[in-house]
Amino acid sequence: MQVNLLYHTNEPQRAVATAARLCYAPVGAAELMDNMSDDQAERVLATIMKSGHHSALEHASYTYAIDGVSRALTHQLVRHRIASFNQQSQRYVTHDGEPEVVTPGTVAADPQLKAVFDAAIDGAYSTYAQLIDAGVPAEDARYILPNACASKIVVTMNIRELLHFFELRCCRRAQWEIQDLANRMLELAEPTAPFIFMDAGAACRRGPCPEGKMTCGKPFDRVVRP
Repeated sequence: MQVNLLYHTNEPQRAVATAARLCYAPVGAAELMDNMSDDQAERVLATIMKSGHHSALEHASYTYAIDGVSRALTHQLVRHRIASFNQQSQRYVTHDGEPEVVTPGTVAADPQLKAVFDAAIDGAYSTYAQLIDAGVPAEDARYILPNACASKIVVTMNIRELLHFFELRCCRRAQWEIQDLANRMLELAEPTAPFIFMDAGAACRRGPCPEGKMTCGKPFDRVVRP
């Protein structure tokens, strides 16, 4: 998995604080941003984060390039509807050559299971190649490809949705691959807006676990895979 932060709103904390202050200021947003100190911005951010007035967080966004993740992951990712996605197309990009797949650790750890898994992958890709060679359109041949098939996707979320995404997907109860992705995305976001993201992540980072009987029972501990 490769995750890169392509772009984010310039000075995201000041942008958010400016939008929040505008509601109560007699001057315009441009003047507010020019005259606001970092301390003032953090006080505004502390107020809106504590009060739950999170609409101002929507004025800053982050765009990530994500490579080498499975279609199983991207099917979960696009469920976060307040976001923008562009994914590598299986209609127009043919999967020739060596299969690119994501292998779960539970499979990779057992040589016998790994052999069974690899055989199934090779069979699927061999069938795919036969269909393509026979003139079947890629958009139809792709039906044989597995969820393990590696993909690329560009994702843009505003900060409000990012915080929601991190709360759900950094949790240990999230599926392992998207949990890994969320942790990597958070690692990249934190330095750009440290005050906003200082408590971001699974809900247990900020207090008791909300999962009730489904809790893992462990304290917060973010692990990013190499």
